[in-house]
Amino acid sequence: MIKADRTYFKNLYLTNREKAIDSASKYIYSKLLNDIIPHWYGTEWDFNGHTNIPNNGEIACGYFVSTTLKHLGFNLNRYKMAQQAGLLEARMLQPKSELKMYSNESFKSLKEKLNTIYANGIYFVGLDNHVGYVLIKDRELYFLHSSYYDDKVMIELAEQSPCFDSNFYVFAEISTNRKLIASWILNERLNVPSN
Repeated sequence: MIKADRTYFKNLYLTNREKAIDSASKYIYSKLLNDIIPHWYGTEWDFNGHTNIPNNGEIACGYFVSTTLKHLGFNLNRYKMAQQAGLLEARMLQPKSELKMYSNESFKSLKEKLNTIYANGIYFVGLDNHVGYVLIKDRELYFLHSSYYDDKVMIELAEQSPCFDSNFYVFAEISTNRKLIASWILNERLNVPSN
């Protein structure tokens, strides 16, 4: 189904690039949030987990992100992506100059900054020793991740998540990232940055 949907967006892209990216952005947001990630809720966490099937085996935080992106149709090696530090994973999705990085921020300050620069959408987040997604919806931050604290894939308010506490945060846009959406439409390969 995703392959057929991508063909639709690719044909639209050839005639109306802006409309194709706008429509595909909404599609990616909805598909990831409502159709792909929910199947993973409750899947057991393990530091070395790398299952490709929701609720069948275990999954680490990096593999949760890379596998769900792969299932969404992004052209990437889920193993190579998952084995990177959060900053490199973020750079697979967005150029370093466009990433948002914060150090030693209170949650309140971080939330205010994110709501100033980002719209409702799904974002990748890399932390000191963890990765996941942040959903910004109506100015609230939700953390979607394979939790080493609760030992499962879950969604929770970021403010209440022990796993969201970090000295360092790096954010990459996903559903609002026009270059990434175009890469998805065109099935371009996302590679680990070499420098």
